[in-house]
Amino acid sequence: MKNSKQCPKCSSRKIIRIPGKVGTWGTGNNILMGTFVKNAVLITRYLCGNCGFSEEWIDEKKDIEKLEKKYQL
Repeated sequence: MKNSKQCPKCSSRKIIRIPGKVGTWGTGNNILMGTFVKNAVLITRYLCGNCGFSEEWIDEKKDIEKLEKKYQL
């Protein structure tokens, strides 16, 4: 949905982008990368406004690289 701007389930083009955020104590749509909230990786949600299907994406390449360094097997 992020790239096609279309829902893969129902083909609707009514896509809602919900940006990731970090709230108090690390709440929000994110992956904490340490003890400081400022180091969190934000996760953006893409939601179909027709059927409710959703996807989650890491939008920033630098954030993907941080996750690879920490979690790669």
